[in-house]
Amino acid sequence: MATRHFLTLMDASPEELSNMIQRAITIKNALKVEGPTYTPFPNHTMAMIFEKSSTRTRVSFETAMAHFGGHALFLSPRDTQLGRGEPIGDTARVLSEMVDIVMIRTFSHAGLEAFAEASSVPVINALTDDYHPCQLLADVMTWTELRGSVQGKTAVWIGDGNNMCHSWINAARQFDFQLRICCPEGYEPRQDILEAAGDRVTLLRDPVEAVTGADLVTTDVWASMGQEEEQAKREAAFAGLQVSEALLDRAHQDVLFLHCLPAHRGEEISETLLDDPRAVVWQEAGNRLHAQKALIEFLLLGEVHDAP
Repeated sequence: MATRHFLTLMDASPEELSNMIQRAITIKNALKVEGPTYTPFPNHTMAMIFEKSSTRTRVSFETAMAHFGGHALFLSPRDTQLGRGEPIGDTARVLSEMVDIVMIRTFSHAGLEAFAEASSVPVINALTDDYHPCQLLADVMTWTELRGSVQGKTAVWIGDGNNMCHSWINAARQFDFQLRICCPEGYEPRQDILEAAGDRVTLLRDPVEAVTGADLVTTDVWASMGQEEEQAKREAAFAGLQVSEALLDRAHQDVLFLHCLPAHRGEEISETLLDDPRAVVWQEAGNRLHAQKALIEFLLLGEVHDAP
């Protein structure tokens, strides 16, 4: 059987993704009742390669492997020969001889693809400059937990057409919901990703128009990692796109607000938005653990598991 990787949401079928979400909810509920007693992967090892800093990604993957009876190895460029110029494919082949699964958080998506092509064990995209599919598993899980099926509903992305936006576009395709993207001119998502989504995605400029009647609203920081020098320019470009309590009032009465975190209060969100009961960002962050457990199971077992 060919090795399965998870580099974007398009690497699994809609049915597999939906089953993964339900499996994640089952795992979460079992953990609450029984604690971390389900250990299907004793003596299994995950290599975690980080070229970008992380809080939620590192803690969730490391905890997931510990709960599963396995072990996670944190590897930064300073700790490996990648930092001294070893070809990506060579590193992938070496790690494939030693570990069971690899998670990579990096800049270049093409570099990630090159690593996966050379790897004989599953590779997970834990964030690149183009996509952040693991975050979307947790986001859709949270939306599903709180509001049921997301099929046919409407989500709104406000902000930069960045890696998170790209993954929201893919999620609209795979989970069959409508996505409205509200961004300033010059900060649109990649055209090829937009075109692939067809009529599932609408591009707007007015945030009030975008959120009117929406079921979910989400955003991200205006300047991502590696864009700090553009902060002032981006603040000017994104002026007027701050998500506030008043803006959420224009959405559906039971609207949810998500943010992948960390958030910059007073910039892309109002100072007090995360205190609003419609903001479910802490549950969303916690769900990274459970969604990634379901993903690890899927990749190591070759299917979405049914037990316990």
